[in-house]
Amino acid sequence: MLTICSKCKHRRTFCTWDIKPCVQIVPDEIPLTILAGLLSYIYIYPCQFITPFVASDKSTRQKVFARCRLSPLCFIGHQLVIEGTMATVGQVIKCRAAVAWEAEKPLSIEDVEVAPPKAHEVRIKTAASGMCHTDWAYLFEAGKGMQMRPFPLILGHEGAGVVESVGPGVSKFSPGDKVIPLFLPQCGECECCLSPKTNLCTKNWTKTQQGVLADGTSRISCNGRQVYQFIGVGSFSEYTVVLDTSVTKIRDDAPLDKVCLLGCGVSTGYGAALNAAKVEPGSTCAVFGLGAVGLAAVMGCRAAGAARIIAVDINPNKFEKAKVFGATEFVNPKDHNKPIQKVLAEMTNGGVDFSLECVGDVAVMRAALESCRSAWGTCVIVGWTELEELTLAPYDLLLGRTLKGTYFGGWKSVEGVPRLVDDYMNQKLLLDEFVTHTLPLDQINEAFNFMTRGESIRSVIKME
Repeated sequence: MLTICSKCKHRRTFCTWDIKPCVQIVPDEIPLTILAGLLSYIYIYPCQFITPFVASDKSTRQKVFARCRLSPLCFIGHQLVIEGTMATVGQVIKCRAAVAWEAEKPLSIEDVEVAPPKAHEVRIKTAASGMCHTDWAYLFEAGKGMQMRPFPLILGHEGAGVVESVGPGVSKFSPGDKVIPLFLPQCGECECCLSPKTNLCTKNWTKTQQGVLADGTSRISCNGRQVYQFIGVGSFSEYTVVLDTSVTKIRDDAPLDKVCLLGCGVSTGYGAALNAAKVEPGSTCAVFGLGAVGLAAVMGCRAAGAARIIAVDINPNKFEKAKVFGATEFVNPKDHNKPIQKVLAEMTNGGVDFSLECVGDVAVMRAALESCRSAWGTCVIVGWTELEELTLAPYDLLLGRTLKGTYFGGWKSVEGVPRLVDDYMNQKLLLDEFVTHTLPLDQINEAFNFMTRGESIRSVIKME
């Protein structure tokens, strides 16, 4: 007997065999015995209502899978047959990963072992991962602008993939689901999650920031040595394991090598304009820094209806790309013999309404604040730095400017990212235009080189 979920719309059967109504109610978590000695135990999390029909031979089952877009699972009688990759469930997976053995050294492609997920964890087969400037910073500026993270370390936090298996207690994900892992969790239960005032989540925050999961350990090892997962993700690995509060399910037709960018940079910049700055229609904005985050901020200003969007960068080669995302004017600070804040004040008759700093440099942060109109201007700090100190003149705030920060663009991650995926699929949000290079895993260090030479907006690492 092959069971197919008739409640999930994307798994509804279109087959012509006789389908009989089923009165059986399946529990949220049910252990099933696996045939052929492949495995001895598995957890499946189906919807409660199922529709069964007879499919006795393998060729028929394969037709059903193709027509109904099922995960490769089927029931025969009361037993389960595994098709293809599901044989890895419950097993340690050996795969490749880019490992940082120490700070300021290139990544090394290694064979690693990824353990099965424990309770409330999800193991993901990574399809693609964006290369974020933060990955570079934690490797090459560790102990300088950034806090030192423990090594060895698997970087990467802007990934997308497919669920391979889930641990006990996981009810929202099933093998075969397309997902985006999240460095910012959303448990839905902590004080922050329950507040509409913030998108932060405190559950397991301290642990994931140190590269481990809820039990204080990583699921990835190399040569018998634990390898830490950068901010609880570690997407520069062909497989990774994340907490079930740090992953979100997305639609089946989303291209993973594009929507992976919503795991960090694009969501952060886009949301900085929409959620943090709350850019108003007809306003004047300045965006400092035209990397992926800055360009996404430009896109957010345009979506909010800004009349003037001034793109500021010391690399003029990025101005044409900024025009694609909605920039209306361009300024290179190197072309002027006065501070950029004075240049912008002259251009706008007193300052911009909104400024967004997307560089992560304290000098640029102060310039962005002072570029705002004194009476009502709002400056949002988007760029990331940890160890440097920002100094301000109180006068810059006393007359009415607002200075604020944002993390992940203000999106409540589990809820917000699928909506952004929908916006992309409905052509309301650009993603393809951010990708300048697509590289295999063994060329990952070249992506760092493109970044430091200013030749890339986003490099995407594809695992296959």
